[in-house]
Order: sequence, then C-alpha cells, then structure tokens
Amino acid sequence: MFLQTPTEKTLLTATLTALLALLLYTSSSAPATAPQLFKTSILGSLANLTASATQQNHFLFANEMSVPRAIRKVFLAIEQAEGQGARVRRSIGTPNLRNFSPFLMLDHFSIKPGAGFPDHPHRGQETITYLLQGGVDHEDFAGNKGTIYAGDLQFLTAGKGTMHAEMPHQNPDGSANVGLQLWVDLPKELKFCDTRYRDLRASEIPSVDVDDGKATIKVISGQSHGVDSVKELAYTPVWILDVLLRPGAKISQPLPHGWNAFSYVLEGEAVFGKGDASKKVEQYHNVVFEQEGDIVDLENTSDKDARLVLVAGTPLDQPVVQYGPFVLNTKEQVYQALSDYQTFSNGFERAKDWESEIGKTMRH
Repeated sequence: MFLQTPTEKTLLTATLTALLALLLYTSSSAPATAPQLFKTSILGSLANLTASATQQNHFLFANEMSVPRAIRKVFLAIEQAEGQGARVRRSIGTPNLRNFSPFLMLDHFSIKPGAGFPDHPHRGQETITYLLQGGVDHEDFAGNKGTIYAGDLQFLTAGKGTMHAEMPHQNPDGSANVGLQLWVDLPKELKFCDTRYRDLRASEIPSVDVDDGKATIKVISGQSHGVDSVKELAYTPVWILDVLLRPGAKISQPLPHGWNAFSYVLEGEAVFGKGDASKKVEQYHNVVFEQEGDIVDLENTSDKDARLVLVAGTPLDQPVVQYGPFVLNTKEQVYQALSDYQTFSNGFERAKDWESEIGKTMRH
C-alpha cells in the first residue's frame, strides 16, 4: 500500500492505534457495557478524522512515485511594441507557441507614462492581469473602474462583449508599470456569457514557505504544498503560482494530470527538471511542459534569487478562431463579432458614443 499524503499516513496510524486499544480494552475485565461505549467513542473519533482527511484529499503532493513532466521547449520572449507606446515580451500567441489551450496569449508588459492600452473591445475570452510593479487604472463602458497595484490581479471575463481601457497609473517617481497579462479561452458554452470583473488583492493571496524557507510560493490560483487559493476567479480552471527561489532552493510542484502547463522566468535563472533531463532557463524565457507527468522539479543553483510563474490549465477540446480581441470557435462567429461591434449590438450596445476618461490623454 502506498500512502501519498501526510493526511493518509495520519489516518492509517490513528486507525490502527484505535483498533489496538479497542482489542485490549474488550479483552480486559471492564464492565460489560464499557466496551460498547468505548467502541462508540472510537468510531466517532475515526469518523471525524475521516471527514477531515476527506477535506484534505483534494490536495496534490509530490512523492517518490511522482513522474516529472518533461520539457517540450524553451524559448525567449522577444520584446515588441504593443498598444500605444507600451512594450511587451510576448511568448504565448507567437509562432513559438500559439493556442496552447486554454492559453491564448501571455504578455510581460511595461507601460511608461504617456503609453497604454486605450479604448478597445473584447469578446469570447478571459484576461488575467497580474501587476508586478506600479499600478494600472481600468475603466469600461458599463461604468466599472478601479486601480490594481503591485501584487494585485484583475480577472476579466469578456463573454459576449466589453469595451474598456487599461492605462498606466501615474507613479510619483515616473517609473514604468510592469506586469503580466494572460489570455485564457472560454469554453464554447460560455462564449456569450455576461461580462464580469473580479479583483484579487495582494493581501488576499495565501503563500507557503518550503524547503526550510528557501522557497516561497504565492498561491494565486490552485494549490501548493497543502495551501489552497482563496477562491476560483476564472471560468476556465487555471492554476497560477508565483514562485520565489532563493539560492539553493529545491522544490517539486505537483500539477493536475493532463493539464497544459508552462513557466515564465521573471527574474534570475532556474533549473527545471533533474539529472540529464534538467535545463537551466534564464530570465524572460518560457518553458513549455509535456502533458504527461505529475510534477515539475525546480532548483536555484545560482547565488541570486530567481522568480517565476508556474501556470497550468485544463485543455479545451474546441477550435479557436481569433481576430485581434475577438476569440470564437468559427469564422462566422468572428464575422458576427465584428458586425456587432460596428453596429453596437448583441453585447456592444453601450459602446456607442462611449469614451473612457482614463484614455483621454491618448486621444488629445
């Protein structure tokens, strides 16, 4: 019998101990009614322990039977212009990696004052924006507005249609605003759902220290080493882990079986895999993993900190037809999206005559 988690080991130990105690007690000279009372007490305790174990069973843990995921490819995210004056390093959504279901695009962006992403539409996808430095102001045609700061995230479900602007917050020191934006495909049955926004503040994100404190993992979505994320914020199941590896750190991170997964190195360099299968990956590179396997092995062999995001998502068995910010399943749906946007209909009614306040600096 192989025990995967600490909870399973604890449950087995408690069960054996309780049964042994019950056997010893019932073989003693205790009153006739005592064994039954003791048995009821033991069974009640075991039931409570079993319930607790069941609650913990959804956690994934690495063990000696875990199979490491092989590396499919590693490539540099080349910097390019995007929006108006912004600079991005795009990895997913390029010839190197296109439509890695459910992932459509990954941008590592830098927006300086005077640049940004003024009024533009979306349909059919979710966008996840993770701020690493500075802040980004947001405003849409439904009156939603706000600002996310370093460590915060915004989850946008475009659904049937939205029009919004994303502009850099004016930092006192004039520094750039830096972050990641990940586009995630929506299941075909949710392509035309209502638009929604959810913010996740840095203070809400749980973290866990592993390898004697040499590694710290922020559990934005998903789970790591027995720590679960606060809440599900995307319709398409996605795990997002922000991993800090201090010098000498080694960790094994389980991922859901069969999900597509990648890692993007934000700072420093990290070693992925073990032995002959290991590969040192530098800053701004994307690591794409094979679907087979249970865990990703990570190590920092340098004398400087390394930081990366590890992301996994459930593949969607559906075609992807994309035209800019419109992501649908057929060409006809894309043509319809263009028509709806131009005629202010079927989700884009409020786009007529709308202009964002935060985008005005880019229009004048």
